[in-house]
Order: sequence, then structure tokens, then C-alpha cells
Amino acid sequence: MSVARSQLSLKCSKLALRVSGKRSIGQVASPLAATTQKPYYVTSPIFYVNAAPHIGHLYSMVVADIFARWEKLRNPSRITLFTTGTDEHGLKIQQAATSQNLSPLQLADATSERFRDLVAASGLASTSFIRTTNQDHAKAVEDIWCRLVKGGHIYKGVHSGWYAVSDEAFYTASQVEEVFDATTGTRSHRSKETGKEVVWTDEENYKFRLSEFRLPLKKWIESTSAIVPRQRQDEILDYLSDEASVQDLSVSRLSSRVSWGLPVPNDPMHTIYVWLDALTSYMTAVGLPWQNQTEMRASGWPADMHVVGKDILRFHAIYFPAFLMALDLPLPGGILCHAHWTMNRQKMSKSVGNVVDPFEILQKYGRDSVRWYLARNGGNFADDVDWSLRQLEILHDRDLRGLGNLYRRLHASSLCDGTCFALPSYSPHDPLERELTDALISLPGEVTDMMKSKAISRAVDVIMARIELTNRYLTQREPWKEDDPTRRGVALALGRESLRICGILLQPFLPAKIPLLLDWLGVPADQRGLIWASFGAVQSIGGLPATPDQKLFTTVK
Repeated sequence: MSVARSQLSLKCSKLALRVSGKRSIGQVASPLAATTQKPYYVTSPIFYVNAAPHIGHLYSMVVADIFARWEKLRNPSRITLFTTGTDEHGLKIQQAATSQNLSPLQLADATSERFRDLVAASGLASTSFIRTTNQDHAKAVEDIWCRLVKGGHIYKGVHSGWYAVSDEAFYTASQVEEVFDATTGTRSHRSKETGKEVVWTDEENYKFRLSEFRLPLKKWIESTSAIVPRQRQDEILDYLSDEASVQDLSVSRLSSRVSWGLPVPNDPMHTIYVWLDALTSYMTAVGLPWQNQTEMRASGWPADMHVVGKDILRFHAIYFPAFLMALDLPLPGGILCHAHWTMNRQKMSKSVGNVVDPFEILQKYGRDSVRWYLARNGGNFADDVDWSLRQLEILHDRDLRGLGNLYRRLHASSLCDGTCFALPSYSPHDPLERELTDALISLPGEVTDMMKSKAISRAVDVIMARIELTNRYLTQREPWKEDDPTRRGVALALGRESLRICGILLQPFLPAKIPLLLDWLGVPADQRGLIWASFGAVQSIGGLPATPDQKLFTTVK
């Protein structure tokens, strides 16, 4: 062992002892002192603070929020954790701050606050907001660095390669292509993966032995199907199958080039590479460093799911699990990789000028309409989706007003006389009643299967198919014209049961409006979990208020 490495290890050992003996600021107290169920933990990406948030950032957070709410619906007694936040170090931030005559911290403070404002404006159920400039995070990253050094996973070397400032990443020669600009007559090199410009860089830095984890990573992904959708998993497996692609990873930059970041312990000439810093935040948010395995599990780690965009999949599917393997920490339950929102078929970018301001959209259309559009149009995750205000309005009119139409028909004052209506038998002889009854009986299982397979848009589709079927049933039955009290009662009972079941299942998607709907239906707060979405879980639904909220699903907001 070299003298430099020996000194580094000694410094890290002292640091690890100091950190492990003190609970970090914001560390989550153990919620499982007397139970064995690990909290459900989902994360959105933490977002770069070189520019204000756009609709793509909101999309990532909404997807994570839907799964957090779904888990709470599925298992109300389980603690649910959802982390989002901001990634605030690196050359990109340093350069952006300089261009605005700000210090990096001033830029980070201002932009991070905008992301925090977006969390509040969109009504997300996040339980923590992490910033990589927090002192407890800095201590956790130093702890991780020292453990990697002690384990022999980090060494000092010289890195030569193509570096993209925009991606904060190095690329191999096979991942780079030469591009000719006919307008300027110049040639440059760009990443094949992201399209960002790269420059050749030679510098001394610290490297992580990523190559040693190529086969274990491949085995983990193949055995667990860790990445959704499948096409993204296949891309990562193809990458891991090429031994030349998986080279040891630069985990530091010379501080003379990148000063805005966490210094390498015992070597201030180097700054810790931004991705090792950023990815650690998912653990910092739930209390890293932990005292023991019990405390780690009680905190929620490992994450059940990381929600990421396709442009940062490699960092989450290769680098992060490799770090975790080296640290002998549990790997995440899965990675949901979504595609991008585009404008006129181009990826949204501040530099291009085609971003959508989420604050303006939320103000104009409201939380539920916006998240409904993001989930319905963007919920298949595989393909890029082009942003369209017209499509948002069409979906609102078709879906939410369809839901409102059913709500108002069942709350017509002439039908709300306080009478309780019993549901028909599970196998009614009437074909219309049988079709609707069978559809409602199978609905919770279908939605559960689709959410398990991360198919948000399909889950919404099948719920809305029941709403449409119920509206057709009521149109044909016309209970408001029915003189026979038994026939009228059956139609109203089925309609209300449909609205109750669909309402329960729609809570993760429409968290602002649906609780009001369930209130009007008289569904008790403790009967809104998934278990209560089964047909006939409530024997009868009593009389409803004679004056429903006429604006619940009528306006765009």
C-alpha cells in the first residue's frame, strides 16, 4: 500500500468512527422498533439546479408520487416514504453560476427552492426533500468514500477519455461519434447516448473498480428483471455484455477544474465525482450512515423503486448498484425508467427554448388535471411523448367530465331521498347487470396486476372503461324514470358501487378530487384502502346529500 493510500485510509477510518457514532441531521428515527415490515421507499431523481424546473421534472415526481400513494392504498398500515430533491454540485453548476454572476451556492439555493415550491404546488406526498449541499449529506458521502477506499475499490490513476460537461460523465470511444456541422464547417464529437458534446480530457483522478462488477451486475439484472420497461433493461444488458464498455470509473475531478463539490478526504486537490455524490443522496434521505442492519431496514433501505429518466439510466442501473455491491449494501427493488416529454418531437431543453413551465400549467389547469394527463399519456414509459395542451383538455373533457357525469347522475336530487339500496346478486340474470357486475368484480385484480408491472396508463384505462360501462348501463336503465322501486334501486346500487370502487382505485391518480367524491358517497375514511375496493365489500350504500358539488368535475381545474 502506498504512503498516500495509507494516509487516506487512516483519515477515512477516523472519519467513519466519528460519523457512525452520531445520528445525522434529518435522519429518520426507526419506525420499526416493534415490527418487521420495512417501509416502502420510492425516489424520484434529484434534479440538477442549473436551470428552473420544467414539466419533465414534474412528470418524474408525479410518477413516483403515484406509486407511493398506490402502496399506501394497497397497505394502509405500512409506512410509505417518497424522496425527491436537488443535485447541486459539479462543473455544470459552477459554469451556470459564473454566467449569472452568482456563487454556486447562491444559484443552488435559489433553484432548489423552486423545486421545493413545485413539490408544494403540485401537492406531492413526498416525505423528504434532499439537497446535496446539506452537511449531513456531505458527511454521508465522505463515509461512503472512505468505506470504498478501505475495501480497495478506489485507487488513484490517470484518466484519458471523452468527457461531457452536460452529462457530468466520461464516455468510451465506442460511445462517441464525430459530427460535422455543415453550417459552420466544423467538426465536433458527441455522445451517441445523449447527443451532448464531449471533449478529450487527460487528468489524474481517483477511479472506482467498476470493471470488477460487470458480471455481478449482469447477473443481478437478469435474475431480478430489475429494470422496467424491458427495452431499457435490454439496453443495459447489451452494454454490460461488452467487456470493453465497462471500464473503471472516474470518481473525482481535479479541484482546479471542478472546485464546486465535496473534496476528497485527505486530498483537497481532488473533488468527488458528482454521481458518487448525487446517488448517495437516496441513502442520506433515509438516515445514512446507519448503526446496523436493523436500523438500515427500519429506515426504508433498500429503496423499493427508483424512478429515473432514460438519460440517467446508466448511472442508476450500473454505477449505483456497483457502489452498493462494493459497500455490501442491499440493492434496490427495481428501477422504473421513463422516456422524455418532448415539444414538437424535440427533448425539452432550456437552451433550445422549448420547455413547459409547470407552475403556469398547474395554475391554469389544476393539480389533478395535469397529473391525469401526465399519467394517462406518459404512463407507458417506453416512448417519448409530445406535449400538447389540446390533448390535456381533451383528456379532461373525455375522462374527468365522464366521471363527473356519472357522479351527477347518481346524485340527482330526485334520487337522493335517504333510501339504502341493496346490491343485486353476484350472478344477476339480467345481461346488462351481469356485464357490469363481472367487470366490477374483476377490476381491483386487473388494476393491481398492472400497477405491479408498472403499467400506469393501462391501469387508468381499465378503471375508466368501468366508468364508461356504468354510464352506458345507466343510460339504458334510466333509473330517474323508473317507477318500479326494486328496478330503480338495483340500478342505483350498481351505479353507486361502481363509483365507490372506481373512486377508491383512482385515489393515487386524482388525490385532490377523489377524496371529495368519496366524502359525498359517504365512504368512511377507514374504508378507502384497496381491500375495500372489492364488489360488495359494503353491503349497501345509504342515501346521499341532495345537493352535490356541481363543480367537482365540471371545470378544467
